[in-house]
Amino acid sequence: MKRLSLFLALLGLVATAHALQLTDDRGVSVTFAQSPQRIVSLLPSLTESVCALDQCQRLVGVDRYSNYPASVRRLPVVGGGLDPNIEAIVALRPDVVIMATSSRAGLRLESLGIKVVALEPKSHADVRRVLGKLGQLLEIPAAHGADRLWRVIDSGVSAAAQSLPARAKKIRVYYEVNRGPYAAGQTSFIGETLARLGVENIIPAALGPFPRINPEFVVRANPDLIMVGNRNVQAMASYPGWSSIKAVREQRICVYSADESDVVVRPGPRMAEAARIMAQCIARKAGAE
Repeated sequence: MKRLSLFLALLGLVATAHALQLTDDRGVSVTFAQSPQRIVSLLPSLTESVCALDQCQRLVGVDRYSNYPASVRRLPVVGGGLDPNIEAIVALRPDVVIMATSSRAGLRLESLGIKVVALEPKSHADVRRVLGKLGQLLEIPAAHGADRLWRVIDSGVSAAAQSLPARAKKIRVYYEVNRGPYAAGQTSFIGETLARLGVENIIPAALGPFPRINPEFVVRANPDLIMVGNRNVQAMASYPGWSSIKAVREQRICVYSADESDVVVRPGPRMAEAARIMAQCIARKAGAE
């Protein structure tokens, strides 16, 4: 019996040694017996990151906004990322659900015995860190996964910046991410990309990554260029005083299509493409082409 007990104890130690442990952005430590094979993603940037790490096949369900790459559109949709359909998630028998820290579903899923990893990138450094966390979760060596992917993203953003002629730089830009209006501040991943492109964001760092602002703030700041998605551009017509803004008077407004907006507003693998989209519009609207 003593030998059997010792053997079982050794087996336990081996199992513990091979267990996968990860601390998410809530500061919660999550332990897995092995790398998850059935993953539900409730955040488009996380969905794209899993696929960019060549592990799309592990996804068994996604939120309604996860639409890239095209293969994920065939997966079961479990509602919105912030308030998903819990029953639909449970029915998919996931090994883990990856989601934003702002999602309200985490505690409910954990109470049902489903493991949750909450990750929410808001800056370039966050994106690099989250890619590393996902690489750890997927047990992909960093040199072949997260580190390699980040180098591709980073060099792509640098290339986009280098493509802009000097006369297109230093212009003052306002980026509206959503109705409210909510703006992309200097500390957001969008703001950081704009800074690397060499333009000036009129939304100061002190206001945070994505502040809700008074439209009159933009009137006073009088940007040279406005960036907005076509889903939100109509709302601008009702903002008081905007007809006097230089960018509006001179029709220097980058209106991004739905597909372009999806690229630009997601902090993940397509940030280099986002930088190219923004650089092209900056050059065009600044008269630099």
